[in-house]
Amino acid sequence: MSKHILKDVLFIFVLFFSSLLVGQNNNSSRALSQINSSLAGQNMRIDSLDAQMRLLLPELQNALSANLKAKEQTDSVAILLINRINTFQNKMRLIEDKISYVDSVNFEILAQLVMVENKIVTLANSFTEMYDLKSNKSSSRVSSKISPVEYKKTYIDALSAYQNGDYNKAINGFSGLVLSDPENELADNSQYWLAECYYTMKNYKRAVMEFEKVFSFSGTDKDDDAQLKLGHCHRSMGNIKKSIEEYQRLIDYFPGSEFYEKARESLKQLSSK
Repeated sequence: MSKHILKDVLFIFVLFFSSLLVGQNNNSSRALSQINSSLAGQNMRIDSLDAQMRLLLPELQNALSANLKAKEQTDSVAILLINRINTFQNKMRLIEDKISYVDSVNFEILAQLVMVENKIVTLANSFTEMYDLKSNKSSSRVSSKISPVEYKKTYIDALSAYQNGDYNKAINGFSGLVLSDPENELADNSQYWLAECYYTMKNYKRAVMEFEKVFSFSGTDKDDDAQLKLGHCHRSMGNIKKSIEEYQRLIDYFPGSEFYEKARESLKQLSSK
């Protein structure tokens, strides 16, 4: 009796486990089926994305190529513009250099014209003085150091040397007269022509020193001449500011001078620079 019961229990136990195994197999099959279905869906999405990428890739490559070409063109245009700007700047510098050169040449021409005009005027004045001296139009004042006759003769010789371009001889003559008798009536003229010699020789610094000494002679009639030449000296040395001051001084202190208009004209020329 007990053996039958044991067999029945075993049979029931086997049936129970068999049903459990069948149920687990069914569940596993369903899970596997779901996984396979999900994988199939993912594969379809991947295939779709791959197809889209294959379609978009040529467009992206074309767009990238177009951008590269546009960048190359932009760089080329930028380089061209930079080169043109540099060329323009170089041309501007050349033009500025030419303008500076023209201004320099014009200034040099004006300086030469002043020199020529000065030479004409001074030569004319020297001939006038010599004529007056030879005509005895200059009075003679007794000198304790040198006789009036000798003084006048030496003065005429020095003036002749200046007119002939022998400036060293003229300098020796005029300087000797100034030193020998600074009280002579021709001493201030000697001092002026001494300065004129240095000016004509383009020794402008020394000429300035000698022209300034003219003002130390009281009652001289060469003061306005010397004042004009001071302006010319500084102008020739390139000291425009000082030149303007000297021309202005002539206008201020010698309004009745024959050189008044010349000083005004020189001021106008210098002020326009």
